[in-house]
Amino acid sequence: MVGIFEGQTALITGASGGIGAAVARSLSRSGAALLLHYHRNGAAVEQLAHELGGRIRLMQADLRSAEQIETMARQLSGPNLDMLINNAGVWRATPLGSTSRDVADEILETNLRAVFWLTQCFAPHLNDGARIVNLSSVAAQTASASGRSLYRATKAAIDSLTRSWAHELAPRGIRVNAVAPGMIETAMTKEHLADESTRQRLLARHPLGRFTTAEEVADAVTFLCSEQSRHITGQVLNVSGGFVI
Repeated sequence: MVGIFEGQTALITGASGGIGAAVARSLSRSGAALLLHYHRNGAAVEQLAHELGGRIRLMQADLRSAEQIETMARQLSGPNLDMLINNAGVWRATPLGSTSRDVADEILETNLRAVFWLTQCFAPHLNDGARIVNLSSVAAQTASASGRSLYRATKAAIDSLTRSWAHELAPRGIRVNAVAPGMIETAMTKEHLADESTRQRLLARHPLGRFTTAEEVADAVTFLCSEQSRHITGQVLNVSGGFVI
């Protein structure tokens, strides 16, 4: 798929590591110019930009701040965005009875409100025929006693937004889909997977016998942005090694 996005521009939120960085690498290899959003880890995203070269612009914002999202959107002029990848998110435990209001607010504001507000602010910059890919999770389709109910709820909401926006933006030819990864080994999950019993329990839920990689998720995102998926919209694509079956 080398060169399929020549002349096109993609905005990726949370691009400093994990899935976001993998998506950046995949879209860059396919010729896209990149707008790489980050919040705190500027050194990592600068290193990524140096690695990729080409047409790359860094955009810093705390997505919990509507004002900073609006400022970020004002940096663009005119409809000139072809792909919007809503990747940024947080993964925190929220057990009933012991979850602080700050943690609850962080998850709701980062995983849900920020996705809505950023998409609303950047919608005027999307070219007709653009593509939006939201990062969901298999957690939206499953349940457990792990105490992460609020995270699961925000990802279920992302699935709902995906379907609604697919209808809402269809008159402009904009396709909206989501990718739902299984468990991935990233900096965000490192501590959780350090417990061997937890690791083995989660591995057992993946029929293919291993965790998903960030690169496999990036491949799915690239597919959903390409002409190979030109009549697919409003869908949630599980990339999870069979986690949900």
